[in-house]
Amino acid sequence: MQPPGEGPVPLDLLRRDDLRRALTEHDFAAVFTSLGKYAGLSQNRIALACGLTPGKVSAIVHGRAQVTSFEVVARIADGLRVPGYLLGLAPRAWENQPEPVSAARSAVVPSARDNTWTPEASVATAARLTAHDLVNDQPLPRPVLSGAGLLEPLEGWLSPATQEPGPHRTGRLGLEEAAELERAARAFKQWGHRLGGGLHRKAVLGTLREVAAHLREHQSPKVTDRLLRVMSQLAQTAASMAWDSGLHRTAQDYYLLALRASHAAGDLDFGANILGGMARQMLYRDRPQDALEMIRVAQEGARATAGPRLRAMLQVREAWAYARMGREAAFQRLTNQAHETLTDAVAGSEAHWIEYFDEAELRGTTGGRYLELARHDPRMHAETALSEITAALAQRGPETGRGHALDRIGLAECYFLLGDLHAAVAETHQAVDAAQNNRSSRVNAKLGELYEYTTSPTASSTVRDARERIRQALAG
Repeated sequence: MQPPGEGPVPLDLLRRDDLRRALTEHDFAAVFTSLGKYAGLSQNRIALACGLTPGKVSAIVHGRAQVTSFEVVARIADGLRVPGYLLGLAPRAWENQPEPVSAARSAVVPSARDNTWTPEASVATAARLTAHDLVNDQPLPRPVLSGAGLLEPLEGWLSPATQEPGPHRTGRLGLEEAAELERAARAFKQWGHRLGGGLHRKAVLGTLREVAAHLREHQSPKVTDRLLRVMSQLAQTAASMAWDSGLHRTAQDYYLLALRASHAAGDLDFGANILGGMARQMLYRDRPQDALEMIRVAQEGARATAGPRLRAMLQVREAWAYARMGREAAFQRLTNQAHETLTDAVAGSEAHWIEYFDEAELRGTTGGRYLELARHDPRMHAETALSEITAALAQRGPETGRGHALDRIGLAECYFLLGDLHAAVAETHQAVDAAQNNRSSRVNAKLGELYEYTTSPTASSTVRDARERIRQALAG
């Protein structure tokens, strides 16, 4: 990682008043022109550094395009090594950070193609992952798995778990101690769901490492079974927190660990739930076919045991994949099936980890999918998205944290698409209020998308005020 001044933009150039003013005002035509004039950077070099096309850079330089996306602003900051404060951003991850450890993380993380689905393999993987991640805050960049490299190892989940007998120390953990770890895992999951990733991540990893240490000892069968379930739940929470912090490959590592541990414990339902989470990650990364394959594996494995909430959740994820593929009829059919399935749900009849999936969650997720469709055809889908998200908000309040913030942002976008600027501005302020109580990168990403609706040169003063609030929230 290079500090400021050791990237494409020399430190003395960053001290120029004209360049600093252009950066502060997001006048990237002037910024790129100055880089060419004073640093000798070609448009191709700037494009390569910032992850833009040369045509995009040329259009910006000649005034045919503007940079309105916070994601692009962040890429420019990181690519050119411009300190965040000059662009109205929070300090970038590379500012004043030491070099990451030189040893490749792949040396301590087993390959996803490793199909040894045993309890011992799960324990060893947990120990290696947590040993690395508790020491290193900045994981080394690695490509996210997809396609056959991700899907082939998942087939092992459908086969019975096997035991690998080996030497153990005698363990004396009792059922009460196991119950305490279960309560801790449940609390971590609730905090992560409400507050987003990052805040309690080290505590989750530390507890996961402790559970792995207990499982290296020879515990009683009942304690071993409960510890494997705790390991699976903690690993899933660690995955969700990593993903919520933008660490997608790290999230995959922990999802795979969670799946292995649930398999070792014989918990098919929780394994199906993990596969549903992995499918959702693939959907956010626009890999709907991969998501569909995961959902089908989950449905096959838990067909005989899944309750109505779990089945409905998987149907909604399947519908989401069809929506991403442009198959609207299939999306609507699966969504209707999920509503029908959920009518059979009885409070308290399923595991605590799936109780969150209720009518409000279904409507919020469905509203998000209609909103995606509305971006291409507002007249056909914006009203439906508005109705679904409004219904979700009516049923779940601010205590749901991240879900509430995402609903608020989605509602504001619906009003922008419908041309109701007064309502859009009002909802934007409420969305920013909700987002500021959260540490989720997903919430920030959605807030950045909402920002783009406020950048018109002819925007009214109220829209400009909303834009400024979004900028402040994303820079904080």
